[in-house]
Parts: sequence; C-alpha cells; structure tokens
Amino acid sequence: MMTLDVTVVNVALADIAGSLDVGLARVQWTVSAYSLAFGALLLTAGALSDRIGRKTVFLAGMTLFTVASAACGLAPDAGTLIAARAAQGLGGSLVFAPSLALLAAAYEGARRQAAIAAFAAVASAAGALGPVVGGLFVSGPGWRWIFLVNVPIGVLAVAGALARLPGAQTPPAAGAARRRIDPLGAVLAVAALLALHYPLTVGPEAGWTSLRVLLPAAAGIALTAALVAAQRRGDGLIDLALLRIRALSGAAVLGFLARLSSLGVLAFTTLWLQSTHAYSPLEVGLHLLPLTGSLLLAGLFVARLQRAFPPHALVAGGFGLQGLGLLALAAAASAASGGGGGAGAAGPGGAATAAGLVLLGVGGAVIFPPLMGVAVGAVPADRAGLASGLTNACYPLGTATGVAAFGALFASRLDSGLDSGLGAGLGAAADASVRDAVGTGRLELLDPALQPLARSAFSGAYTAVCLASAAVCLVGVLAARTLRDGAAGAAGFPAGEPARAGRTAHTS
Repeated sequence: MMTLDVTVVNVALADIAGSLDVGLARVQWTVSAYSLAFGALLLTAGALSDRIGRKTVFLAGMTLFTVASAACGLAPDAGTLIAARAAQGLGGSLVFAPSLALLAAAYEGARRQAAIAAFAAVASAAGALGPVVGGLFVSGPGWRWIFLVNVPIGVLAVAGALARLPGAQTPPAAGAARRRIDPLGAVLAVAALLALHYPLTVGPEAGWTSLRVLLPAAAGIALTAALVAAQRRGDGLIDLALLRIRALSGAAVLGFLARLSSLGVLAFTTLWLQSTHAYSPLEVGLHLLPLTGSLLLAGLFVARLQRAFPPHALVAGGFGLQGLGLLALAAAASAASGGGGGAGAAGPGGAATAAGLVLLGVGGAVIFPPLMGVAVGAVPADRAGLASGLTNACYPLGTATGVAAFGALFASRLDSGLDSGLGAGLGAAADASVRDAVGTGRLELLDPALQPLARSAFSGAYTAVCLASAAVCLVGVLAARTLRDGAAGAAGFPAGEPARAGRTAHTS
C-alpha cells in the first residue's frame, strides 16, 4: 500500500485537476507531498521504533495512513487533498520504516530470507503496478476510490497487527539501555532529509540554479552536518558506529543505486510508451505487466538463490540483469527514433521492450532481498529498526535523484534533437508549442507532419536515459563487493546479542 501510493496517483492527475477545478501544477503536489513526507521521516521512524517499540510505531503509522486515506478520498478541495496526502506519507513512513526489523524478529534463517524476499517482491511490484491500479479506478468508479480503497484494507491491517504482531521489545545490547529518545536528533534528521528531497522534487520545474533549489540544497547539507555533529556524543538518535559496518553502509548505498536505476527510469518509460505507441494510461499500465509479473514470479525463487549464493553475488547479478534490460530498452527506443520496428508493439522494438522490462523485473527481484537481509543482519538485534529505517530512507532518495538527474539529461537531449530537426523553419510560438507537446509526451497534439520528428527526438532522449542508467548498474555491479562482509550476517543475530560482536564480525 505504501509504495503503491507513490505511483498510483500519477495517472489520475488530470481527472483530479478537473474535478477540483485546479491546474495540473497545483495538483502535482498531491504526488510531491506524499513523497516528501514519506522520505523525510523514514530514518527517524526506524530509530524511534528501537526505543518505543516497533509494533507501536507500526500501528500508529497504519492508523494515520488509514485516516489520511479517508480524508484524501473525501477532500473537497486541492488544499485539503494535499495536506491529507502529506499525512498519508507520514503514516506510510511509520509503517515502512520498522518493517524489515519486524520481519527479522519474527523469522530466522531460511524463513527470514523467504519472508524478506516476498516483502521485497511485493513492495517493488506495487510501485510498478501503480499505473495499472490507478488506471482501473480512474476509468471505473473514479479517482477518489484510489484513496478510499485503502480504508478497509488499513482497518484489517490494524486488526491483524493487534492480534498477531509480537508486542515484546527486543532485549537491548550491552550499553543500549542508556540510549534515550533524542528530540533534537529526530528534528534534525527529518529536516535534513526533507531539505535534500525538496530540491530534487522542484528542480526540474523551477530550474536547477533557482533559489527554490539552491537554498534548500544548502540547508540540507548544513542540517546533515549538524545532525552528524549532534550524534557524535554516542547516545543520540543514530548510532554512528553502525555506519562503520561496511555491509550496512554498502547495503544503503546499493539500495540508493538500485532505486535510481529502476524507478528513476520508470516515469520516462511510461512517457515513452505513451508517446511512441499512443497508449492510454491503462494501456501503459498493462504493457508494464512484464515488469511487475517478472518481479513477482522471480521473487518466488529468490529465497532458494539466497541459500545457494552469497549476497554480493546475487546483488551484482541483479544489477547486471537490470543493466541488460536497460540496454534492451535503449535498443527499442533507438529503433523507434529511426522509424524502425519500435513504433509498433508487435515489431522487433516491441519484443526488445518486453524483454527489457522482464530483465528489469528479474534484476530488481534479485537485488533487494539480499540487501534487506544484510541490512538487518549486520547489526545487533536491538538496532534493527535503525538499520531498517536507514536503508529504507535511501530508497525514495534514490528514486527522487534518478528522476531529477535523468530528467535533466532527458530535457537536454530532447532539446538537442528538436534543435537539429526544427531548424529555423518555425516561428517562435510554433516552436514553443512543439517543444511543450513533445516534453509532455502529447505527440497527438502536433501536426501529423511533425510527429515523426517529435517521436525521433523523444525516443533519442529516452535512449540516453537508458544508457545512463545502465552505467549506474555497472557501478552497482562493482560496488556489490562491499557486501562480502555481510554474508554471514544475513542470517541475523539472535535477540540481545552484544553490539561489539556484531561490529567485530562485520566491520572492515
């Protein structure tokens, strides 16, 4: 539910804008408000769950998420909807942050690996399924049911958690009982992540040199430095000593790269399918099923692979598969830009697209379970909430960075392609209208004579994005060696194992 709600609203923006009588620029904040709130609280929520109880944090988050979902569905105006979406994001982060720690406490050994693999597959597939689910609701009962459907599910989840989740705290490791709730650290962590997320969200629209981007970015750097300085005393919100565990820090960085190279490209893949095939939002979602289907299917076998291969090998292989998938998508887009088979779903370009999406899905299914297992297994059991929150905080930051960085590359290559094709033959007004239509993927608004040029420029820009993302995957393959020290830790420490044992075994 939490990852689904990141992407499910995208296909409903036009309907929401029309229903509430506001512009698309305003209603876009229904997406941004959720993402900003969700990403900003993950680290703090994970650390707090180690102190006040993971079940408590989970229940509070699920309750808030459910109530906020009802408020979204019943919102009478855009302001109310945006505020409710921010509350939804806060609730989602409280649910998601301790999730890995709860799984690690409930299962051990092979059962833990299977549980984390299932969790990772469903969470990843949910994000990719957003356009499908959103399209179904928009074309059926209406956009409000995108949010209202969460209410009965949330009520059942709260009831199930009350009945089945263990309420006992993990016994603290030696010296951990003196750790306290740190209000200053909590505020600094939330403010730093929010300030780092915000410029990535508004940068593509406001311009990367505008004060709306530069000031929050500078504030984010300053707040991060203040957070690190405040935590050096050793009893604050974040145990900085854990960041010296190579496997944990490596899992966080690799998770960032994995989301950057996968979900960071998804928005452009959606636009490319719409522009070159003239698909509706629902049709785009259906044509992304090779991605979601392969994620879920491959996820069924990841636990077996984890018993046969160490985490670093699986993660490197997953990045390799994603890189091959991105190269296949680049080949399909290149065929479309040249007027080849990429323009039709049944041609060679269509086959390359389907193959690329399958490879992306299988790669994602293989990457995330070992990363999650290493993250919670490389630390003492009473710090698993912090480890879960740290790695989960890197995921939306990676997605936002990918969208921002690839968006800048996409816009640059798109302008270059249009410059070479349009020349000086059009007036300024016509030239601006062509660029606006191509930039938003609405090629059907153009004169039929200009559509081949627009399609070629759009596909060329998407090709560049895929190649850049494939290069990120290569970095992931090389960086996966940082997990070698976490192979033994993936099975996890028993509750209450001393922190010094974990650090000795897993630091380098």
